[in-house]
Amino acid sequence: MSVTKQSEPKPPWLLLVFSLAKKGASLRVTVWRKLQRYGALPLGNSGYFLPNSEANRERFEWLATAVRTEGGEASVLEVQSIDNCSFAQMKQRFSDARAEDYRQLLKTLRNSASTNQSSRITRLRRRFQDIVTIDFFGSPLRKQVEHALNSVQIPKEKSGLPQIGNVSLADYRSRVWITRPRPGVDRVTSAWLIRKFVDPKARFAFPPEDKKPANAVPFDMYEGGFGHRGEDCTFETLLKVFHIRDKKVLAMAEAVHDADLFDEKFGRKEGFGIDEVMKGWAREGLSDQELLKRGMQLAEGLYKSLG
Repeated sequence: MSVTKQSEPKPPWLLLVFSLAKKGASLRVTVWRKLQRYGALPLGNSGYFLPNSEANRERFEWLATAVRTEGGEASVLEVQSIDNCSFAQMKQRFSDARAEDYRQLLKTLRNSASTNQSSRITRLRRRFQDIVTIDFFGSPLRKQVEHALNSVQIPKEKSGLPQIGNVSLADYRSRVWITRPRPGVDRVTSAWLIRKFVDPKARFAFPPEDKKPANAVPFDMYEGGFGHRGEDCTFETLLKVFHIRDKKVLAMAEAVHDADLFDEKFGRKEGFGIDEVMKGWAREGLSDQELLKRGMQLAEGLYKSLG
């Protein structure tokens, strides 16, 4: 009779140690920015720490690979304990870091309350989602910030967005549609909606601001085009402007809204799964076009699942 040995608990921390080549100034900035985005914390000169999870290991491994590719040295280690910092102290350090992020977000939100810029409020909500992703131990301030964001009424702004009822489908056929890079749940589902119900021959691009194709149609951009309007995400805006009445699309709109704006307006969870998958693929370094292609396939799957 064989006896299965019970696996031991994995060490609680991951440690990234690295040294860059002498001519690695630009890479140093890139690595530092990514470490900040990942919520990693320095501990003296030992390196950078994250809680030990599959997602965090993947992040550190990609950074280590980037450092080694440029001639530097890097290793990712599992750490059971730190002699001069207990588990409780490390956990508190992570919580304190996220609390500071939440406080800064609250401060910015209060200063933005009277600016009447819906695009800024939308960016703050996205920033909140980014912080939540690295809030590994659940800061008490999270609920406070979430409540403050949910209580904000996004003002209506004058923009170049065509008014509902004044849009001709013929004007939006065989067009180039442009959006921001690294598409998430709102953009990939909006692209799917455009190609399925508005422009079957739509082409999508992610150009820099100074190289936009002539006559391109912007969507989910911070300024102009088809984007957030009032309390609606881009998907909802497109649905209303082009008078799309498909019942399954209406259900999708609720799921996309909740995942993109994070306000639990409809109590739907399907969109969060798409958003997390998109984030995972983005961390793999996929191109914007590949991310969009895969995301549109996810959107089609969600659409069919609602039948």
